[in-house]
Amino acid sequence: MSVVIYVPGDAAAVAVGADRVAKAFVDGLARRGVEGRVVRNGSRGMVWLEPLVEVVTPSGRVGYGPVKPKDVEALLDGGLLDGAGHDLRLGDVEKIPFFAKQERFTFKRVGVTDPVSLDDYLAHGGYKGLERAIAIGPADTVEEVFNSGLRGRGGAGFPTGIKWRTVAACAPGKKYVVCNADEGDSGTFADRMIMEGDPFQLIEGLTIAGVAVGADMGYVYCRSEYPHAIAAMNKAIVAARKAGYLGSRVAGSNYAFDMQVRVGAGAYVCGEETSLLESLEGRRGLVRAKPPLPAHKGLFGKPTVINNVLSLAAVPFIMAEGAKAYADVGFGRSRGTMPIQLAGNVKYGGLYEIAFGVTLGELVEDVAGGTFTGRDVRAVQVGGPLGAYFPRALFDTPFDYEAFAKRDGLIGHGGIVIFDDTVDMAKQARFAMEFCSVESCGKCTPCRIGSTRGVEVMDRIIAGVEREKNLAILEDLSHTMKLGSLCALGGFTPYPVMSALTHFPEDFGRGPMPLAAE
Repeated sequence: MSVVIYVPGDAAAVAVGADRVAKAFVDGLARRGVEGRVVRNGSRGMVWLEPLVEVVTPSGRVGYGPVKPKDVEALLDGGLLDGAGHDLRLGDVEKIPFFAKQERFTFKRVGVTDPVSLDDYLAHGGYKGLERAIAIGPADTVEEVFNSGLRGRGGAGFPTGIKWRTVAACAPGKKYVVCNADEGDSGTFADRMIMEGDPFQLIEGLTIAGVAVGADMGYVYCRSEYPHAIAAMNKAIVAARKAGYLGSRVAGSNYAFDMQVRVGAGAYVCGEETSLLESLEGRRGLVRAKPPLPAHKGLFGKPTVINNVLSLAAVPFIMAEGAKAYADVGFGRSRGTMPIQLAGNVKYGGLYEIAFGVTLGELVEDVAGGTFTGRDVRAVQVGGPLGAYFPRALFDTPFDYEAFAKRDGLIGHGGIVIFDDTVDMAKQARFAMEFCSVESCGKCTPCRIGSTRGVEVMDRIIAGVEREKNLAILEDLSHTMKLGSLCALGGFTPYPVMSALTHFPEDFGRGPMPLAAE
């Protein structure tokens, strides 16, 4: 029987030596005359265990990690091929507490299959969602997505089904589906993990969207910093097209849909949908005024569905299992699961997919295990570099769009960055202003000028120059940016700034804020 060993090709694993580990296993098997193959799967999401190696045994897959190239010979000699004991032996990785407590809807195949094997994808339930979409037709497919309660996973949490309804209702003609894969938030990597670990799922999601709204062409807009993801997507697109899942007759139906990957230069503002469209059309990424909405006049002036990777990747599950299976889990208006990314000063960093409603404290203390340094957690930033900073006092906040909004925060793309008690929150507020000034497209004054003035004001505050006067200017400036900016880049920058000032006033030279009267 041929031996099968899984070594992740995910960028996070590659960064800590997975390519060299894979080569060491190939060479080690050859020296021993053992017939076998090394599969470069996606990451299971437990980044602190990478490279995480799994071997297929008669009793199932057995994990070892983190494995270094120098460990391979000893592992092979010690009986790894039979799942034998070793200091690095983890056993069944799906029983590791970090993994076992998850509810994997979107990431159920990531780490399990060969990402660029269409046969593997089909063997694990792939394209069942598309088959059902074709069987029930476009209108019912749109309603299925609407009834699932799926919301955008890129920031605002706008209902996906409403976007699809709007484009589907436009007059027949040229329409597009665009996938926003410009994952630019610090501490986020879920989009990359899907594209590298299960690219056919994203392809299937786009194809279902195309069938549903009457679009025959789709684009995945990805940043140039993701070469592994781009390569995996392109290989999978070729395989899907060759097998008839893309082209003039999708899966043998009368629907036509094809797609391409387009690579952007990495401008943060191109994560905003209208800037993305400008870049996709070959122009500088500048924000467009709305209306018209992209759903009416989007790519090349045609009706366009624009969804995030995680939104589109959730669609195959919804169509295969039914809207109710997705809508039955969650919290409030936030239905289904959210792939949450734990990063920063964290003991157990990685991707954790769970139903909405888990509290921030559970994620930080129980799942992530607190800080890597062992010091107390002081603050967490949720929602990327423009997300609010939450202190321990707000750790009872459920992971839910509306719950975060009530506390002047946002979920964004689901990234959580953890800071210990050595963090200087005034410097973090300055960083937010500087980030905005660097990444601003420059089209609107509140963002372009406001962020530059914000950096100057923060420098005066940190230096102790007329602190109270400058703090008043900072608050006024944040208010202006929030209400006057053309897009969320300038509009959301006040979230980290004002949350840092509100919850950590001592870092700005103020005494702790008095508690509000009951």
